[in-house]
Amino acid sequence: MRACAPDARLQYGRLEYSRYWPNCRGVSIVAAVPGWHKAPAERGCIGRIAVAAESGLQASVTVAVLTAAVAHATWNGIAHSIKDKFLALALVGAGGSLFAAPLAAFASGPAGAARPYLACSVALHLAYNLGLVQSYRLGDFSATYPLARGTAPLVVTVLAAVFVGETPTPTQIFGVAMVFAALSSLAVSGRAVGGRTDRWAMAAAICTGLTIAAYTVIDGVGVRRSDSPAGYVGWLIMLEGGAMAAAAIIIRRRSLIDQVRPIWLPGLAGGGISLLAYGLVLWAQTRGPLATISALRETSIIVGALIETIAFHERFGRTRIAASVLVVIGIVLLTL
Repeated sequence: MRACAPDARLQYGRLEYSRYWPNCRGVSIVAAVPGWHKAPAERGCIGRIAVAAESGLQASVTVAVLTAAVAHATWNGIAHSIKDKFLALALVGAGGSLFAAPLAAFASGPAGAARPYLACSVALHLAYNLGLVQSYRLGDFSATYPLARGTAPLVVTVLAAVFVGETPTPTQIFGVAMVFAALSSLAVSGRAVGGRTDRWAMAAAICTGLTIAAYTVIDGVGVRRSDSPAGYVGWLIMLEGGAMAAAAIIIRRRSLIDQVRPIWLPGLAGGGISLLAYGLVLWAQTRGPLATISALRETSIIVGALIETIAFHERFGRTRIAASVLVVIGIVLLTL
């Protein structure tokens, strides 16, 4: 009996085999990566290819995602400081597109298998931006934004389990639930506009959260199939940001120049920071489970609350302190 000797490239959640020895029988190939996956027996080999589990995330991945959370909160703080939210997101998009262009130009392009995911993600990101603007228009930032971001990790957990085959451990499920509860409590305690409009604002925020969950899973699969995380994020941010900038030009037309003149610099800087934030997240998604990374990323809401307290002199309060403690506990559980 001959042994299989595959020439394999290993990524999170999948093994790519480019060569097999014929007539392999009873073969079990085991490799240790974060997470767990089983691939069906390949043609020419009887048996099962197994990828063994390492519990929790690697420290480098955890640090990268938490850094992304800080960067995400920073550019959102910049956008929050601009009164015209649509124009703020358009400027952030333009800045992201500008800084992403070199990545798209010089990094290896995404593989063909990733391009449908890339196109779908661009559309979902545009829907997210429009939903976020609508949420801000209907409700208060302190209520709608935490609800939109806090909804995503729970939905990502379900989508990743159903469509990607990433089943979290009970400890990780509990950690995601704690993060979700903490972030949702911020939405409940936030100031919201009253009456009927309040319900519409919450509905818009939840729909925005669903788009976040959708593009998180789509990008997680797409970047793993791209063979070039840098190329994938470069094209994604350049196309998405360019579309937002084009929409601002079409809608605002001649008045756009006067409107952007006092705010163009912080807006474009926010775009560069947003590229860093999402680039780190996409890199992490090639090395860890989607649900865990999504929950860690959304801890940016706590960082955002600190920014609001320091920069905008908003009261931090007991609810935010309690939510912060729950988030820290949830992060510890996610990394076990």
